[in-house]
Amino acid sequence: MNNLFPIFIKLENLHTLIVGGGYVGLEKITAVLDNSPEATVTLVSPEIRNEIREMAEENSRITLIERKFDENDFQDKDLVIVATNDKEENRRIKEAARSLHILCNVADTPALCDFYLSSVVRKGNLKVAISTNGMSPTMAKRLKEVLNEALPENLETAMEQLKAVRDMLKGDFAYKVDELNRITSVLVKKK
Repeated sequence: MNNLFPIFIKLENLHTLIVGGGYVGLEKITAVLDNSPEATVTLVSPEIRNEIREMAEENSRITLIERKFDENDFQDKDLVIVATNDKEENRRIKEAARSLHILCNVADTPALCDFYLSSVVRKGNLKVAISTNGMSPTMAKRLKEVLNEALPENLETAMEQLKAVRDMLKGDFAYKVDELNRITSVLVKKK
């Protein structure tokens, strides 16, 4: 059973620390910035891939620190993503993060994660996150492909129209919810 609480975080208001500058570190920083282009990210690693360096050259919100992780790197950080290939180091970083009450994701180690990075489907302002509870990122990736194909491209227009209707509705919150539910019921009626 998946007991995870789905949440969308405004990373532009937080400072994210990524530990690890290899392929997985590249994957994680790319995921963060693809979803939150205004995020502030500090990446710490003794070795940093050229693709990450190129990203940092083009984005002033990325800071690269080319050395081994130090617990002082947690200072002023709100979230940490660990992407090293050293399992003991990953565990040590996770324990240090926990002691400071900093949420931590350790790549490919669900037992050490406070949160998972989800597979994401985007259509304009619609964003759907997919979780398999850390069991199968491959399944999440396939579901993403299915949803990308299934969701129409004109969802943005429909959402703009519904927002305009919501803004025009008078009455209390319950009335507005009932009206919007009535208007959108056509989306879920079986044929």
